[in-house]
Amino acid sequence: MSYRLHKMNKYAFIIPIVLFAACKIDPVIDLNDGHNHTHYNLNIPAGLPAMTIPSENPLTVEGVALGRKLFYDNILSANNTQNCGSCHQLRNYTVDSNLAYSTGIDGIQGTRNAMPLFNIGYAKNFFWDGGAASLESQVIGPITNPIEMHETMANVVDKLQKHPEYPTLFKKAFGTDVVSSKYIMYAVAQFERTIISANSKFDKWKKGEATLTAEEERGRLVYLDANKGDCTHCHSYGSTFTDFDFRNTGLDSIPEDRGRYLITLNTADDGKFKTPSLRNVAKTGPYMHDGRFENLLQCVEHYNKNFHYTNNLAGELKTAVKGRMSEQDVQDLVAFLNTLTDEEFIKNTAFDKPK
Repeated sequence: MSYRLHKMNKYAFIIPIVLFAACKIDPVIDLNDGHNHTHYNLNIPAGLPAMTIPSENPLTVEGVALGRKLFYDNILSANNTQNCGSCHQLRNYTVDSNLAYSTGIDGIQGTRNAMPLFNIGYAKNFFWDGGAASLESQVIGPITNPIEMHETMANVVDKLQKHPEYPTLFKKAFGTDVVSSKYIMYAVAQFERTIISANSKFDKWKKGEATLTAEEERGRLVYLDANKGDCTHCHSYGSTFTDFDFRNTGLDSIPEDRGRYLITLNTADDGKFKTPSLRNVAKTGPYMHDGRFENLLQCVEHYNKNFHYTNNLAGELKTAVKGRMSEQDVQDLVAFLNTLTDEEFIKNTAFDKPK
């Protein structure tokens, strides 16, 4: 909204202008449903790029609130015992504690490690294998997966429609009290886009607000060195710390889990998995899609000297010299990776279960 002041006494509007500037008013947006919705002001920290929000699902205060409530509601599971936050725990940096595999409502363990959800709004494809093309569509996966929440969307819709609160909340968020799978997806995706983390020691150092130790600085240089860590090709330096691409990193000579291939059926994708962000990496173990590495040292040593030469090994590893990093280099690199921890993130009540 723009405002224009007519030529009058130059002091006449000083007080109103000051008051207006001091009161930030979020605009009311029209979702073409005949109802007004309040724009959600997504605060992007300096260390991250602007986030692309789909025009068909803009962020609104009402939509985010509904998505947050749904994210933490057991009603999404078949026996009403689990929710999204059960496996993506805020206090554990949105992963499932230190478990390699999460357990579903029927007591069955999954086969892949729960991925962190912070900064997920920047991702291109979702899940370890990229099986969902949008943040909206990935919402359905855990709900309907037979070894996770083991529910049907028809049942979820029915339960929410009969709930004493939800129809009104859907009305506020989307202009209709008729619950649908579409708006369930839209709401949860809106909330997930707000889960942002970029206030680590590294970020503070970039802004001149912190100092890296000698060990951390050496590790930073190892990270950047093409002849040592060479981490930047996959885990872009700064910003998201990932390019969101898929790679075979030589975990096994013959992949037990074929990863991206199961989605594309392209043999070139055999054993490929999404490159995760290194933000908060010290807090999101165990590591790899199957949680095989318990700590960062094991993880770094895999890339240093323990990877297998598979048929479609990532190009970055094909040309890498095994043992290129000394023991000191490895320790320094781990020290630098620890600077990517955002300790304030898990205290952000906006991401926690609503009261």
